[in-house]
Amino acid sequence: MKAAQRPCLVPRLTTSGTPLVIDVDGCTYRLSQELDHFRAGGRWWLGEPSRDVWVLACGPVTLEVARYDQAHNGSQWWLLRIQD
Repeated sequence: MKAAQRPCLVPRLTTSGTPLVIDVDGCTYRLSQELDHFRAGGRWWLGEPSRDVWVLACGPVTLEVARYDQAHNGSQWWLLRIQD
């Protein structure tokens, strides 16, 4: 996976809260399968908030997406990594 580290939009979630649709840089990705979900603490010494992280299969692409507990650098949702 390569690092992306950019904000994204998540307009739709599943009933359990998993991102269903992810929009980033003019591309829309739709969830095929949730591969992993975990809770991660932020780097407290840098003032980062905690976050929920999902690893998602979206067709042939795998995304790592995070939802921060509070806005992080102006956005709550972030695309952390992508593998195509």
